Amino acid sequence: MKSKKVLRKKQALAAAAGLALVLLAGCGSNASNSNQASTAPIDTQNSAKKLNVVTTFYPMYEFSKQVAGDHADVIALIPPGAEPHDWEPSAKDMGMVKEADIFVYNGIVEGWVDKALESAANDNRVVVEASKGIQLMEGLPEEEEGGEHHGEADEAVLDPHVWLDPVLAEQEVASIQAAFEQADPANKEDYKKNAEAYIAKLKELDEAYQSGLRDVKHRDFVTQHAAFGYLAKEYGIIQVPIAGLSPEQEPSPDEMAEIIKFAKANQVKTIFFETLADPKVAETVANEIGAKTDVLNPIEGLTDEDKKNNLDYIGIMKSNLEALKQALNE
Repeated sequence: MKSKKVLRKKQALAAAAGLALVLLAGCGSNASNSNQASTAPIDTQNSAKKLNVVTTFYPMYEFSKQVAGDHADVIALIPPGAEPHDWEPSAKDMGMVKEADIFVYNGIVEGWVDKALESAANDNRVVVEASKGIQLMEGLPEEEEGGEHHGEADEAVLDPHVWLDPVLAEQEVASIQAAFEQADPANKEDYKKNAEAYIAKLKELDEAYQSGLRDVKHRDFVTQHAAFGYLAKEYGIIQVPIAGLSPEQEPSPDEMAEIIKFAKANQVKTIFFETLADPKVAETVANEIGAKTDVLNPIEGLTDEDKKNNLDYIGIMKSNLEALKQALNE
């Protein structure tokens, strides 16, 4: 009897010990799970914290948004319908520039940027001038504001409209990608993947322009705003602008006479104007030579009509291509 009692006691002790091990193991597992649960929300919050990206005008916004994907809130300072050549930031805009994690601008168009960045200083902000590293073309000489000359010759300025050449747009996207990777290296692979996907679309756009403009009947096109120099150079066509780089610049009577003479001599049947500027100069030339007018969009901002039709940079560039093909084959 005694030996049976001893045996039962040993069995009870063994069972208790086994149960204790099971409970300890369970507690250990729960402790591990508890640690994971306590750190997971922090990691999630960190990964979900979006970059604050401030851009100047529409192309910079669109390129940045495409690179950012879900990792950033991207805004454009210059509102739809505003002409970026003349726009100036408000105090509220300056506050947004100061608070930005990344600030993206094209260069040349935004004459206010240097002073804004100096006034709204932020040592942690990553700034990217998207056109930096691109060989810029000289635009037509332009008169100073009010038509007054300050010097013996008109002042030549650099042409900022690089975004209208799909090949140069690829370079701008790559510059923006580098800025995102610098600001947020943890998501570097996503930015790389997003940029590559968008650049692939730009390459398709480039191919469409190459094939669409290769065999056109005429090479010259007349436009109110000298915004298409890079595009013309890329695809072997010739821009004949009525006015200079600023859409608000109006030609002199002599310049108007020269354009009309050229258009008649070359049997130009379409005079292009843009969406954000007054088309009266283009209409005057068109009426003089019996031509029609059409839109060639410099994509400096989306109009209400563009948004209504769900158009973006790629869509508008395709519309520009169709307009050019039609005009150059007339």
